[in-house]
Amino acid sequence: QVQLVESGGGLVQPGGSLRLSCVVPGRFVIRATGWYRQAPGKKREQVAEISTDDRIRYADSVKGRFTISKDNVRNKVYLQMNSLKPEDTAVYYCNADVRDLHTGRDVDELWGQGTLVTVSS
Repeated sequence: QVQLVESGGGLVQPGGSLRLSCVVPGRFVIRATGWYRQAPGKKREQVAEISTDDRIRYADSVKGRFTISKDNVRNKVYLQMNSLKPEDTAVYYCNADVRDLHTGRDVDELWGQGTLVTVSS
């Protein structure tokens, strides 16, 4: 099963920064992508997305602090997280809708296994 691979999580103090990365296998072209997170005992929520027409949206809780970007050459997606708060603690997941260059078909909802971000002093 195809999976995306996230990295960059870890323990950071409040006010600190982290940069998450997500690698999309080279056989795919990214059509749309996003970052989600799931805190303990809570539902998974969308944090940021880049749509098929490159529109960017953020959850209100992260606006002005998080920045999503993608590198179409390296097939990577990033989430720069600044001014982190304890409530940002969660497992962060990368998501992508892609086109499979081998089959020519679109594939939706590829996910990674997640990377844990802990914000604590």
